[in-house]
Amino acid sequence: MPLIAIASPKGGVGKTTLTAHVAAILTGRGYRVTVLDLDPQNSLRLHMGVSIREQGGFMAHIRERPDWKSNLHATECGAQLLPFGTAEPKDVLDIAAALGTEPELLANPVQQMLRDPELVLLVDTPPGPGTALAALYPLVDLLVVVLLADAGSASLVPQIAANSFLGRGSLTRRAAERAVVVLNQFNPASSLSSAVLEMAQRALGHRLVGVVARDEAVAEALADKRLLTDGAPGAAEDMRVITDEMVRRAHLRPPGQRRGGFSALNEWGG
Repeated sequence: MPLIAIASPKGGVGKTTLTAHVAAILTGRGYRVTVLDLDPQNSLRLHMGVSIREQGGFMAHIRERPDWKSNLHATECGAQLLPFGTAEPKDVLDIAAALGTEPELLANPVQQMLRDPELVLLVDTPPGPGTALAALYPLVDLLVVVLLADAGSASLVPQIAANSFLGRGSLTRRAAERAVVVLNQFNPASSLSSAVLEMAQRALGHRLVGVVARDEAVAEALADKRLLTDGAPGAAEDMRVITDEMVRRAHLRPPGQRRGGFSALNEWGG
């Protein structure tokens, strides 16, 4: 199973929205998909149609080493979801600290998931580097960094281009080298959006895998508890194009064909 992590240097960029749509698109193409939510906001479940009254989850109890299989939730799109779960702010800090000293709390169950060669594992990570993402550095096949087409995100592009946005050290840099970038909420009528896109294209080259148009249909679909998977012009089409590129970059074989060759699990001897 390949591991694709969706990340962002800061919050509010649409990372979780993209994760949910990629999961739905891949499932619609016949892939078996498991989605792991590492973000304490616990909002991925809402994007994927799980009731707001559902409070259970996996990461909220990671210090007790829960059975991940018993925490899986079926979703309307067909993907399996491991929600973060409900946690108090102090618990979130304690979880981050625990992962800093014992990364195997997360790495071990993820390695178990990766032993299934027929599954694709998508991981929605918290904003910023963080200990949760760091625990998975050796296992990530593809790291998708989501930015906005705005000035704040533009200031982060040089760090991504230099593979320094995750921090220092050889292991961290190796994970950063696997990063590709998506620009979200691109507005072609905005001179700032266009300038950010041009700068990102120059700085990142082939590592810029796509843009998602600013589209009111995204917010309307979320309010209606559905996902845009019809490929209509706008954000829906853009996310399908980006999914195509993620399939290519992560070397996903067509559903039903056992994946051979490269995988982070084999490469790192997990």
